[in-house]
Amino acid sequence: MRTKNVVVLPYDPGWEAAFLRIKAPLCKALSPWLSSIEHVGSTSVPGMWAKPVIDLDLVLRDDDCFFSIREQLRRLGYFHEGDLGIPGREAFAYENKPELMTHHLYVCPPNSPELRRHLAFRDYLRTHPEQAEQYSLIKRQAASLFPQDIDGYMAMKAPCIRSLYRQCGLL
Repeated sequence: MRTKNVVVLPYDPGWEAAFLRIKAPLCKALSPWLSSIEHVGSTSVPGMWAKPVIDLDLVLRDDDCFFSIREQLRRLGYFHEGDLGIPGREAFAYENKPELMTHHLYVCPPNSPELRRHLAFRDYLRTHPEQAEQYSLIKRQAASLFPQDIDGYMAMKAPCIRSLYRQCGLL
């Protein structure tokens, strides 16, 4: 799902409940193959401004579980999109889930570098509210300057993200 209109909103406590609504049927159907389902991205950081899209990382119990997960996700109405150019995670999209908040779903093996980045970044921002506020400001500015250009929005955020990655030991 490629973002067409870049909208960044103040933190909404309802995002956690939306995550739990998305997570529940996934847990029920996929628990034999998963070690966890993680709420990642800006909607997972209290106080953080974000695009109103929930990001979920489904963490496999082991690397051999992927084909079973892919088949179960297909039955739940998700379709595999590949890694979308980011090794260490597999993206899944969906159609016709109006009862759920818009979300991005990724499946990650337990040793995925992308999973480690998502969790470290989330946990750092959760424990460093000043940096979360700085990042929120950049996101608001980028959305204001690039409301119809996700690539411009992402490019404007990139230096801040690199700085935050250095601060939390990812670079």
